[in-house]
Amino acid sequence: MASSKNSTQQFVPIKEVREGILMLKDGGMRGVLLASSLNFSLKSEDEKNAIIFQFQDFLNSLDFSVQIVIQSRKLDIRPYIALLEEQEKKQMNDLMKIQTKEYIEFIKSFTETTNIMTKNFFIVVPYSPVSLSVGKVPGIGNIFANKTKKEEVAANEATFEENRTQLEERMSVVEQGLIRTGIRVARLGTEEVIELFYKAFNPGETEKPLKAK
Repeated sequence: MASSKNSTQQFVPIKEVREGILMLKDGGMRGVLLASSLNFSLKSEDEKNAIIFQFQDFLNSLDFSVQIVIQSRKLDIRPYIALLEEQEKKQMNDLMKIQTKEYIEFIKSFTETTNIMTKNFFIVVPYSPVSLSVGKVPGIGNIFANKTKKEEVAANEATFEENRTQLEERMSVVEQGLIRTGIRVARLGTEEVIELFYKAFNPGETEKPLKAK
C-alpha cells in the first residue's frame, strides 16, 4: 500500500500550500481565486454587450495566462433534511408539524429522482520564478556553498516574499478585471486551498454518512 501511495503522489505536482499559495515541485507558484457567477440570461441586451466587452478588455489586458476551472458537484441535501427534521420536532402546532413533515418527504423524493448540482468557478493565476542554475556560472556554486544554514533559510524566505509579491500583483490585475465585469472574487486561503484539492482527489468523501450528534 505504501508503494501505491508513493506512486500516486508522483503524479501530483503540488509540493506544499503556503500562505494560500500553491508551491509546485518545479518551483512554480499558483494563486486561486473563487469567482461568482452571473445570470447572463436575465440581463438586457445592452447589459449583455457591456459584460462581453468588459470581459474581452480584461482578457486582452493580460500579459500572462490564467486557467478557468469549473467544478460541478452533486449537492449534499442531508444537512438541510436534518435541519428540517429538528424543526419538525420543535413544532408545537400540529398543522405546521404535518406540513413540515410533508415538505421533508417532498424534498427527499425530489432529490432522489433529480440530480441537483452545485457549480463553483475558480481562476488559477500562475507565476514561475526565473531560477539561475547553480554551476552554470563560474564560481557561483562556491558562493552558495559558503552560506550557513541560517543564511540559506533567510535567502529562501526573501526569495519567497519577492515571488509572492509578483504573484499577488497578477492576482490583483485579475481581480480588478473581473470586478469590472460584475463578477465578485475572493482569494482562497491555505485551508480553503487544501480543502479544494482534498475534495478533488477524494470525491467519495461527500457521500459518507453523516456523523451522529
